[in-house]
Amino acid sequence: MNRDGGLDRLASEPDWDIVVIGGGATGLGAALDAASRGYRTALIERSDFASGTSSRSTKLVHGGVRYLKQGDIPLVTGALRERGLLFQNAPHLVHPLPFIIPSYHWWESPYFATGLKLYDWLAGDLGIRKTRILDRDAALEQIPLLNQDGFRGGVQYWDGQFDDARLATDLASNIWKHDGIALNYVAVKELIKENGRVSGLVYEDTITGKTSETRAKAIINATGVFSDSIRIQDNASSVPFIRASQGAHIVVSQDLIPMKSAFIVPKTTDGRVLFAIPWNNRAIIGTTDTPVDSISEHPRPFKEEIQFIVQNATNYLDIAIRPEDIKGAYAGLRPLVSLNPKAGSTAKLSRDHHIEISDTGLVTIAGGKWTTYRKMAEDVVDRTIAAHDLLEKPCMTESLPIETDFPDASGDTIHPDLPYTWNQVDHAIANEMPQTIEDVLGRRTRSSVLDARAASEVAPDVADRLVAATALSESAKADAIAAFQEANRLPEAL
Repeated sequence: MNRDGGLDRLASEPDWDIVVIGGGATGLGAALDAASRGYRTALIERSDFASGTSSRSTKLVHGGVRYLKQGDIPLVTGALRERGLLFQNAPHLVHPLPFIIPSYHWWESPYFATGLKLYDWLAGDLGIRKTRILDRDAALEQIPLLNQDGFRGGVQYWDGQFDDARLATDLASNIWKHDGIALNYVAVKELIKENGRVSGLVYEDTITGKTSETRAKAIINATGVFSDSIRIQDNASSVPFIRASQGAHIVVSQDLIPMKSAFIVPKTTDGRVLFAIPWNNRAIIGTTDTPVDSISEHPRPFKEEIQFIVQNATNYLDIAIRPEDIKGAYAGLRPLVSLNPKAGSTAKLSRDHHIEISDTGLVTIAGGKWTTYRKMAEDVVDRTIAAHDLLEKPCMTESLPIETDFPDASGDTIHPDLPYTWNQVDHAIANEMPQTIEDVLGRRTRSSVLDARAASEVAPDVADRLVAATALSESAKADAIAAFQEANRLPEAL
């Protein structure tokens, strides 16, 4: 991955087959699909790869247990298949994770077990392990701090877990390995049209401010919650269809919540899901489906969301979470698609993806989730080929390994409370195109998620390394450190 070389190629090489706008899961998947088929492919992202929703997920690769209740069998079946393919194609990042649904009424365990055995069956040969009912002692052996008042046991089932931002970076790297380019900090300024058809775009390198243009046979808009802004650039009368739903998470030490399994409460007091998930010696506790009226590039958990998470966690776990126990807090916006302006709550909107091809030929894909990114990419590239009369080439990604060059930890750690080492930071700076401290500590490593205070302490040392690599100027270093530390300031009160 070489940003300067990629910018030169983007500006100088004529007529790309496909240019993808958006460097989250959807865009990276689409660009890798196209590049691996042999199309001349470029991707541009106005910020960093996975800087939005795609690094702010619950870190799960899953079929969507709760969509069984909604009767969306095709969605669950497709997602379970993609879950299985991710286990095969990215074994360095995707791992099995047991879940327990606790039972406090006699009927809950058999009720949940029935649905989860269907979940296992739908996974077929790509399943993980079988669902089983646990008695009280067996469940407490997995999660010792479950509230024991009326506790009867639970149901254990299996899903997958991964590192979202690391997978995104590896996808970007694999695009380059298939002779495509993926560039961060490149923003679309204008769509170019000829004879009423989109034929290219004007873009800005937001690091230098330089503006250029490039041409393409097809352009894919894969900008997630910002999809409508590109659609409106294409056609000012486009009706917005994105409805964003926020998922909020807090991160605490696993010493506070020792657990061998994750646990999930399918329906809390207000109907939302609550989960606690072990990840990198931490526990991620969160919920989903808080509708938001405005879309922020840098969403943060609302105070009431954190209060909801803490209160409900203490309802089900025998713990007290103090402000100082919170190591990290983050929020992500899900780009749900609503083609009906009178649709109800975001919880009832489909999690499936939607593809639109405008009269000018702009292809937009929105919706979906990380687990199904590969199938989303296959679908949108297939549709793009047909809409733009490209030479048909078969999809290669069902069995395409996602390679990684990220090194194992060795040598000195960057901070006593973080698992990363300086050799990993140096590798990322030299090979993975980070331009900011957050790129290094938030996404190339997950430092700011695992421990925001520790990440803030190490930020000056990372800034020095970025300056040495000429990714950051000496004059901008102090402001960059202050901006990172402010962005990673934790909530002061619950």
